[in-house]
Formats: sequence, C-alpha cells, structure tokens
Amino acid sequence: MIRRFALVILTLSGTLFAAPSHAAEMELFPGKFTVALLQMDAYGNDQQRNLEKADFFCRKAAEMGADLALMPEIWSIGYTRPGGTEPEVIAAWQKQAIGRDSAWVRHFAKLANELDMAIGATYLEKWDGPPRNSLSVFDRYGEHVLTYAKVHTSDFKPMERNCTPGDGWPVAELDTEDGPVKIGAMICFDRESPESARILMLNGAEIILTPNCCNLDDIRLQQFRIRAVENAVGVAMTNYPVPYQNGQSVAYDANGEVVVHAGESEGLYLAPFDLEAIGEKRAKTIWGNAYRRPHKYGRLTDTDKEEVFQRIDGMGNPYDASER
Repeated sequence: MIRRFALVILTLSGTLFAAPSHAAEMELFPGKFTVALLQMDAYGNDQQRNLEKADFFCRKAAEMGADLALMPEIWSIGYTRPGGTEPEVIAAWQKQAIGRDSAWVRHFAKLANELDMAIGATYLEKWDGPPRNSLSVFDRYGEHVLTYAKVHTSDFKPMERNCTPGDGWPVAELDTEDGPVKIGAMICFDRESPESARILMLNGAEIILTPNCCNLDDIRLQQFRIRAVENAVGVAMTNYPVPYQNGQSVAYDANGEVVVHAGESEGLYLAPFDLEAIGEKRAKTIWGNAYRRPHKYGRLTDTDKEEVFQRIDGMGNPYDASER
C-alpha cells in the first residue's frame, strides 16, 4: 500500500500557510527512522528566500516527528542552470557557490540543533576550482557528520560539466532517540549507476539519502527501487514538484516496498523506515554483499570505452571520464 503523509503548502501574497493533508493519518512513528522528503518549489536562485522556505519546511517536519529532513538537489539556487556556455555566463553561474562554513549552510546546522532533528542541506559548494554539487548532513545536535559531493555529475549538460565531481561515497552514523543509523548519499544521476548504491552498501549504509532534480518517469523510479533491493538498504529521494519537475519523491525499504510516494505537488512527505526490519533483511538476503565475487570485477574499473558509447559533453567536447 502506498502511504502518503503530506503537508500541502499554499502561497498567498508572499506568505506561507500550512494546510495539513490526511490529518488523521499524521502520526509519530516510534521505533522508526523517519525521513521528511521536502518536495519544495524554489524561488529560482534567490538564496535567501530558498533558505526561508527550507527553514519553514524543516520546522513543520520536526513538528510531524521526522528524524531527518532532506532537500532536493542544489536547493541553495533551486538548481538554476546557466543561460549559456559562454565563459562569462558559466563564471557568473559558478559565483553563486557558497562555502560549507557560509551563513547559508550554517543556518541549517543551528536549525538542526534547535529542532533536535537532522537536516540534509543541498547547495552549490564553493571549491578549489569549479564548484561542487553537494549535500551536507547535520545531526540533531547541529554537528556536521557528512558532506557528499555528486560523483556522477551530469556532464552531458553545461551546468554540471562545469562542476567538480566528488571522489567517494562517505557513510556517517546518526544518533537518534531509537538508536544509531548509518546513512550515506547519492545525488540524482548517481542513482542511475549501480556502483553508487553498491559502494554505499559496502561502506555500511543502511539508509541512502538522494536529493534529486529531474523528471522521474517509471523507469527511473523502478531503477531506484532496485537499488534498495539489490543492496538491502532503505532509499529516500526528494525531487522538485511541478512545474519545474514532476515531483514523485519516493522512499523504498530494503524489500523494495513503497514507504511513501508523493504526487506532483509541493508538499512534505514522511518516510518511516523500520531499521530492525532492514537489519533482518541484511542478515538473510542472498543479495547485498552476501554472494558477490569482487575478485573477478577488474573490468569495472577500466576506462576503455567502445565506440558506441563515445559521447560529447555539455560543452561540445569529446567526453573523457578519466579527466573528471
């Protein structure tokens, strides 16, 4: 059964009003690790207004009993793309990047401590060189526990071709009222490469957080579902609503069962994960890391590519993954 726990957000004269949807179904989930999927519509690249909206959603998530609130991809600028490929246009877009210690990011560290709830903040991260597409997680004490930068940047588009890819899949342990949980992250196009979730599972992740910005059709949703099943993990993805994308924020448990599946509209959706059930699944599954043969996988790290898979990148140049 698809479970929908939503908070519908209405905008009137620039003021936000909250109208609970399915109020009778709203409940706390004792013994569960509950991720709030913040399916928010951004104010373009207005970073201050985006901060205020995320603050509002996070506060509502905490009121509803969430353990962690997750933003969609590069929320700081609403995944606003550069308007061309000219060097000056790209440079202007890159200047929107902010540091991990910026006031914008630190706001959510302080908010996490205030709300006693972990927060996953997404932003265009200032870096040594081109910026990164990043997620930083702050625990319920406001401490930084993880920053993940998108490894599989969408290099077929100018925007992310002009970002610095991440270089690994870190996993961190969160303290919750019901015990510890190990979290990791992948971002949007990362989930379309099975290696991302696989490495996170190998690194110990029990829940994989996935900020997103794209149209989630059935193939992509099923692909994400398989990531949960083949690795015996819970997965939770937050997307942008219509009109920018098509919503469909979703979470699956380690059996591939739907935990929550949003519609197209802006809203807040709660995804309660049963960590004990995930642990039991991992102890019995034939998948995950149970019967793999990694000593035979050498070809996976080769960079040679058949002609049929040669591509041009978002800047119109031959794509060479080894340069990234």
